[in-house]
Formats: sequence, structure tokens, C-alpha cells
Amino acid sequence: MFRTTALAASLGLMGTLAQADTLTFYTAGPGELADALAEAFQAETGITVNVFQGTTGQVMARLEAEEANPQADVVVSASWGSAVDLHERGLLMEYTSPHAENVPDFLKHSHYVAQGISALAIAWNTQSGTPRPAEWTDLASEDYRDLVTMPDPAQSGSAFDLIAGLETAMGDAAWDLLGALADNGMIVPGPNAAALNPVLQGAAAAVFGAVDYISYARAADGESVEVIVPESGTVIAPRPMFILESTSNADAAKAFVDFVLSEAGQALVADTWMMPARADVEGLRPGITDLNVIEVDEDAASARRDEIIARFNETVSNR
Repeated sequence: MFRTTALAASLGLMGTLAQADTLTFYTAGPGELADALAEAFQAETGITVNVFQGTTGQVMARLEAEEANPQADVVVSASWGSAVDLHERGLLMEYTSPHAENVPDFLKHSHYVAQGISALAIAWNTQSGTPRPAEWTDLASEDYRDLVTMPDPAQSGSAFDLIAGLETAMGDAAWDLLGALADNGMIVPGPNAAALNPVLQGAAAAVFGAVDYISYARAADGESVEVIVPESGTVIAPRPMFILESTSNADAAKAFVDFVLSEAGQALVADTWMMPARADVEGLRPGITDLNVIEVDEDAASARRDEIIARFNETVSNR
């Protein structure tokens, strides 16, 4: 859905920003964060932000469709690999925000930087009548027959990252686990929201590979859901933010990136239950140092994307 913030009264723009009265921002959810950042940035600069919010797959598909006539200035994806791929294709502008000095090195690059970070977890309905799971493998037990969902890695960049991470940590045993989950009746209904909704509604008991910040937020709202991160390890999903080389609003785009990485912008990120990218901004939930993080070679995983998704489809869909 296309969201455009209301045009505010002129705030007396300064310098080169005076020539840019609009900015186009494409982002893979959450929508409330996109709107909050757009509104706060407009209040500070007077620049109207046009927001397109969707899944990572939808955002990337839109960029591909518009490649001959690019519309976006700044983009946030839920998959680090998408930024790697676009950079390798020469489509990203080099820019390092001054605020990036407070972002850990592994969360930044000369052409992209994390907006925030989520982790992949089990989202368990505490009223489901099933035993509380502790490990990924628990969801393949008879207790969870026909009660597990998983986001589709072809539509969810974070689900793809989880598969790549489990393969890194477990080797072929990761594929055996996915096969066992499929044999146990696991369904793959679509992107992250499609996997979580049946659990929130009580039709299923747990999500294998839920994006944790979404479930933390729903639990804070009173939903019967608990976020469980297996001690055996999980992957984090930093959300890369980047400026397209094709932008005609480079100064405004840089100012927007600066704002997102400012203390005020990172506080808005934290309010959505994501981990802030900046190490000096406190989050509302456990941070990276509280997790057993599986390190994944993002470049290698990105290069094998089609192969991994094809193997997932063969393993899970053809049981």
C-alpha cells in the first residue's frame, strides 16, 4: 500500500534541501515504523516522504519493475543479501552517515547500513495446549502435528536467512529437520504475517522462524504469544538501508539516512521491538549479546539463493 504523509507547513528548509520537497522511501515493514520515521523526518526538515511498504519480495519486485525508470530514493529491505546483490550490480550510492560511527562494523558497509535488527525465533501460542518448545527440533514432535507454520523463504528474506543459518550450523541435518517438519504437517502459507496470524488466532501452535519483533509487539499488546529463541542458535536479520544510485534527491536521501541513524530515529526503531542498529541506543528486548548467533556468509548465501529456495520447495512442498 502507498502511504503519503500529509503536506505540512513550510519549515524554512536549509541549504541544498531547499530544492527537495519530496522523498520516496520503499521499505519492507513494519508500516508503523515507516510512517513514524516519515512523519518525524518531515517535521524536522519539511520534506514530504512518499512511503511504499510491503514484504521484501514486493519491494525488490517493484525495484526490478522500475529499473528503467527508478522511483525510489531510499530503500530498507529485511534481507541483507538484497543489499549485497544491488551493490554488486552497481545500483547503490556510496554514503556513510556520521551516525554510523556508533553502528558495529558488521552492520555497516560503504553503500548500506543496518536500520535495525531482528532475530528469528519460535513464536508459541501459550494457550495452545502444547508443551513449551525450547529448540527448533521440538516442533517436529508429535505434540505439534499439523500445528506449525513457517514463512515462505521466497517471500520472506528473514526466513531465507534462517534456512541459510541452520544449514551453516547443522549441515544436511537442517534439511532433515525441514523434511521432518513437513512430514509433521507444517504449512508454509506465505510471508511473515501469514505464518504468524494462525498462531495468534489459535489455529496453529507455533511459528518456525518467526520475526521476533512482530511477536514481541503482539505480546506487549496482550496476545497469548511468547518469543522463544533456541539456545542452540539462531540468525539475526539486520535490515539494510541504502540510497539508490539513480536518486535525483541525493542530499535529501542522505539527510533521511542520517535521521534514521540519529538517536531520535533509532528510538523509533526500538519502539517497534527491533534491536537498534546503534550500540549506544537501548532496545526494549534482548539484544545481540544475549543470543547465540549463527554466523552466516551472506555473500555465499546470496549467491546460492535460487538453489536454497529450490531445495526448500523440494523438501517441504513435495512430501
